Amino acid sequence: MITNIIGTIIVGFLVGLIARAIKPGDDRMGLIFTTLLGIAGAALARVIGASFGLYGPYEAAGWVASVLGAIVLLLLVGVLRGSRTRRR
Repeated sequence: MITNIIGTIIVGFLVGLIARAIKPGDDRMGLIFTTLLGIAGAALARVIGASFGLYGPYEAAGWVASVLGAIVLLLLVGVLRGSRTRRR
């Protein structure tokens, strides 16, 4: 159980870092938010991938989908942050 949690944190961190490296722009966030972003992106990709039967567990497509899911979430966060700062 604890190894699953640690593994999820490590994979989430790596996915978050890769997504932030691929997406252009200034994303000001710390290590914790980067990790949470990666975990959420991987979860989003897993739900969508499982729903459509696109890939199975432990396939390389899962990594690619996880990074794409994290990039989508990064874009969403950027839009939300941008609209919040424009109101001020």
